[in-house]
Amino acid sequence: MGRRRGGGRRRTFRREDTAPKHRINDMLRVPEVRLVGDNVADIAAELGEDISAGNVYDTRQVKGWARDMALDLVEISPNAVPPVAKIIDYKKFLYQQKQREKELKANTVKTVVKEVRFGPNMGDHDFNFKLRHAREFLEDGAKVKAYVHFRGRSIVFKDRGELLLLRFMKELEDVGTAEAMPKMEKRRMNVMIQPKKRKKSDAAKKKTRAKEADAELEKKLNTIEEE
Repeated sequence: MGRRRGGGRRRTFRREDTAPKHRINDMLRVPEVRLVGDNVADIAAELGEDISAGNVYDTRQVKGWARDMALDLVEISPNAVPPVAKIIDYKKFLYQQKQREKELKANTVKTVVKEVRFGPNMGDHDFNFKLRHAREFLEDGAKVKAYVHFRGRSIVFKDRGELLLLRFMKELEDVGTAEAMPKMEKRRMNVMIQPKKRKKSDAAKKKTRAKEADAELEKKLNTIEEE
């Protein structure tokens, strides 16, 4: 009996997409482009050509300028008439774009929402327990979604639920602000509380003042030495 061929699992390789994200150099086949960029004046001076940013030029001529500068002709706005292009270092351009995207992503703060559930007939002990947790959430920078859930016949206690949430908002007004008054959604009454922006603590202010004092002292010492 012969060996069975093709018995193993085939390996699949994901090919990396190396195609340019913009049309560059010989990929631009339009007759004319509008040349823009902060470096146009420098290019004109380097090549000794009469080139001005914002003007329309023959594409082949602009490609030649890009080659002479050892740079790339990159299409920036393909839908414009004529298309808008720049003479730049394309690899450097992509790197700068990637860095900007990283910075934007790093600066984007994810909002955390913590939920706190109440019953319409909750006692003071349970209320205070949940209040302490809500205060901690707000102090940590999270939003707090508080709601009263009405089960079965407890829906007749909507007024109690509203008073409970209003009390909750009042107790937390030093660390949070309600986005709106409590509102009813199906069998729940909700309120969203966002944390207040923190002011600098006394310790942080003291540290800042100490640094400023040290800098001022160093400045005075340098002035005395110069004299």
